Amino acid sequence: MKDKLLLFDIGGSSIKCGIWEKEELVHLDKVPTPKTWEEMKKVLKGIFDQYSDSRYTGVAISCPGAVDTEKGMINGVSALPYIHGFPIKQAFSSLFGVPVSMQNDANCAGLAELWKGNAQRASSVCCMIIGTGIGGALIIDGKLQSGHTLFGGEFGYQIIDRNSLVTLSEAGSPVKMGKNYAKEKADKKVYEGQEVFELADNGDKLAKEMVNHLYDALSLAIYNLLVSINPQKVLIGGGVSKRNDLIYELNLRTEKLLKDNGAVELEFELQTCKFFNDSNLIGAAYQYVLENQ
Repeated sequence: MKDKLLLFDIGGSSIKCGIWEKEELVHLDKVPTPKTWEEMKKVLKGIFDQYSDSRYTGVAISCPGAVDTEKGMINGVSALPYIHGFPIKQAFSSLFGVPVSMQNDANCAGLAELWKGNAQRASSVCCMIIGTGIGGALIIDGKLQSGHTLFGGEFGYQIIDRNSLVTLSEAGSPVKMGKNYAKEKADKKVYEGQEVFELADNGDKLAKEMVNHLYDALSLAIYNLLVSINPQKVLIGGGVSKRNDLIYELNLRTEKLLKDNGAVELEFELQTCKFFNDSNLIGAAYQYVLENQ
């Protein structure tokens, strides 16, 4: 790949940017996400101009929402309502004066794994990206499958409990777990998910119950993916994937679910994603490659 790309990963609270050249990612900056569309254009164009001596071939963007790569629009909802519902890809192309590609952030994470990570050479892969909510990507025969209405990979919408209608994004998110712990503890403190894991490791009974509940929810979701899609691999991404016990716990619980329901012959590989904070930027670069081969 001879292109030199400026990359943006647009998130609800911050925007990361980098350069992709000669099969390598160079980090540039991280800035707060603007509050309006006009402010965003100003910020992104400022970054583009700041590194204008790089002579980019194009710009590749990872962003939230249901990205229609053919129409160049973002459908659905996200934490940034001002990027939805208009030809935003064309607006970016006009702003930068170079070709632009766009893709959903969780799909970018999946594309990064397909291109350079643990999804290479696998016939079928489900990538589950765990954060504030849970997104994902579905890859079949080396291609991203976005679905009929661009909802493919939205694993977080799975209903985990029929009675409460709680979803995977609620039951399987470490961020939500931290908030639930604080609510139950009622000690007027704020708890991050990582703190709850550490408390559980140190024997805190409530924390252990909540971590157990989170692992159960994730395992149930993996089970549902296995018996409905039958992927060769399931890859887990997000900050929680750095925990040493994660894959062991999820494997143990998922295999029990398969055994209890008569699906013991189902074979699968459960791994963490290769890339962490870089995945969306790398995947955005691959989306550009796919569109400009």
